[in-house]
Amino acid sequence: MKRPLPKLVYADAQGQIYDHPFLTMAGMSGPEAVLPEQVELIPLPEGSRLFTIPGTPPIAWDNRAKRFTTVEKAPGIRGKLQAVSAFMAPGFARTLLPACDYSKKQVLLPLWSYTAVGWDEAQDCFVVAATRVDSNTNWNPENYDDRLLDPLVRQRLAEQPDNRLLEQLARCAIDYHCFAAKNLFFRRWEAPLPTSPVCNSACLGCISLQASECCPSNHDRISFVPTPEEIIELALPHLEQAEQAIVSYGQGCEGDPIMQAPTIAEATRRLKAATSRGTINFNSNGSLPERIEELCDAGMDSFRFSLNSVLEERYNAYYRPKGYSFSNVIRSLKISKQAGRFTMVNYLISPGVTDAPEEVAALKRFVADTGVDMLQLRNLSIDPDLYNRAMQANGRGIGMHRLLTELKQEFPQLQFGYYNRTRENFFPPGFEKGWPISRS
Repeated sequence: MKRPLPKLVYADAQGQIYDHPFLTMAGMSGPEAVLPEQVELIPLPEGSRLFTIPGTPPIAWDNRAKRFTTVEKAPGIRGKLQAVSAFMAPGFARTLLPACDYSKKQVLLPLWSYTAVGWDEAQDCFVVAATRVDSNTNWNPENYDDRLLDPLVRQRLAEQPDNRLLEQLARCAIDYHCFAAKNLFFRRWEAPLPTSPVCNSACLGCISLQASECCPSNHDRISFVPTPEEIIELALPHLEQAEQAIVSYGQGCEGDPIMQAPTIAEATRRLKAATSRGTINFNSNGSLPERIEELCDAGMDSFRFSLNSVLEERYNAYYRPKGYSFSNVIRSLKISKQAGRFTMVNYLISPGVTDAPEEVAALKRFVADTGVDMLQLRNLSIDPDLYNRAMQANGRGIGMHRLLTELKQEFPQLQFGYYNRTRENFFPPGFEKGWPISRS
């Protein structure tokens, strides 16, 4: 017997969440309302959050009328209804956007990712349209207890009072609750090395710099370029002592580190000369290929290049590049692969755009052409309506779950993930058999 789909969830004007007595949960693929498939519905992951979409009524499937309907009112609720969305814990890729009437929306939504959510009576829980793409549990919220963090931050600041980079990361850890920054003070796993106050992209959804008329950025950008000595003072002890040690250039609190490649190359050369332990990673837009060559020569272990699309027109519409072209990014990817570096794409996904038929075809050509090792499937944090309009999305995609299945069948060597990896885990056993490596 086919299991019934989950119920619509909605909120009243005060934000109280309810499930509807008979209307069914819907999702959106691009601008089009769709019914979720059972294969893409999972219990709301621990560490996720629910929030409302202000002034925007939900869309549901009315099984009696056999049509999608905008739900303005509900039994026993006074006033207008609000749609509900999930902001998922990391490691999970969304497969549908929340279904709501975006034409009624009065505000530009903050820079978070938005996922379709419903209520499953049989399981007695909220469910989301999503799939797990990385089984690494290091980034689970329960691992980041600020009661343990605060004394470590104070101690490090007292020990290194003149290191501006340490001061920046202390603010990121305490004020912005950046997990990567917290790792630096816990001396474990992946730690950040922001370096660049400037960028040669003007991303539509930049989380560290936004025009005043747009939604506010999530945090402030670093205001200085650290010296190689400041970088090494933080990175070397982490590489030498941390469990599963990684240090990464290119963080949310900066522009693009490729703009500071000479400084980074010098610091990386000296780190490699000082220790063979740990992994040094570079996250970037990949806009300047000659600088990727310089960083390869310096000993960088891995590269992660950010893309929202492998179609040049959509890439340009989101990244709004200044002084470089999409072809430069492709060349950087190929330089990294030819140099034998583990090469990833930070693939910013949005259902209906990422799985649009033309994008899927182009993505398969891209993977075959570049030989990229991993797609990091990151839920793009932006107002879905703003993004759909910017990308000129005009129909539903083939389905995110179907896209991943087809990619894995055609390119069994291609890895899916969400996080950067240590050198020891660039090619873990069994990765070619499915996604994620573990379904735990």
